[in-house]
Amino acid sequence: MDYGDSVQKVLLRKIRKAEQDLIQLKLDYCRFVFGLTHRAKVLAGGVTYVVRSVDVDSMANTDDGSFTPPEITGTRADEQDHAEPVALGTDWVLDSPARPAAR
Repeated sequence: MDYGDSVQKVLLRKIRKAEQDLIQLKLDYCRFVFGLTHRAKVLAGGVTYVVRSVDVDSMANTDDGSFTPPEITGTRADEQDHAEPVALGTDWVLDSPARPAAR
């Protein structure tokens, strides 16, 4: 193996590692900023869905330096055992649990 092949392999390993790290950082961003945890519930079109996948590649940079919400896929919460996943796009909001009334 010559020097050029060796350098190429090292650089490819580093690029793949950096890409994996970026994906994980974007997933962390989704969890802490948008509240998208494993099996989170979201509202889209008046229907509650359970999140099945998050497309971090769909997130874009905004003018203020943050990211846009990701496109997600989910199954209807009332049919999740046998429902097909549906692409929800970015038109969703986190379904917050009801808070107890203040006394």
